[in-house]
Amino acid sequence: MAVTKHTIVALVGDKPGVLNRMASLFRRRGFNIESLAVGTSELPHLSRMTIVVDGSPTVVEQVRKQLEKIIDVVKVSDITSEDILTRELALIKVKANYSTRSEIIQIVDIFRANIVDVATDSVTVEVTGDENKIKSLFNLLRGFGIKEMNQTGCIATTRGRGGRSSKPQPKKQEES
Repeated sequence: MAVTKHTIVALVGDKPGVLNRMASLFRRRGFNIESLAVGTSELPHLSRMTIVVDGSPTVVEQVRKQLEKIIDVVKVSDITSEDILTRELALIKVKANYSTRSEIIQIVDIFRANIVDVATDSVTVEVTGDENKIKSLFNLLRGFGIKEMNQTGCIATTRGRGGRSSKPQPKKQEES
């Protein structure tokens, strides 16, 4: 079966150790996590994780089911085949001087990105978009010299009116 990129979204209890238990499951299965982003959700005390991994649909479904069994994991969905929106954020510090600064600003404007800092020898660009947009901007700015780049993992949601959650409750840790 073909190995493809999968986007998995998990709603988890906002507690210590949840991320470690989930990452351990991926490690044991031999999956490389290509991207991981974790943040607050619309529900109190729950966080939303977006995980991008490569794998066959069958194996990813097995992993999804195993993830749901982890304590404090509320819901796990492979949204790969759904109509989804994905975004990433990057901060790119580019070498710049008086003669190159205006050209860099023009490129940044084309990508609807923002200049968030200007120094005597550099400008820092903030860009939000899908993976291809960020790569394209990075490749154009590379000619000026990249001093530093920081990029978040992918976050994703399905398109449309429906939400991914309906007041689920995390599984409680079993008493020993």
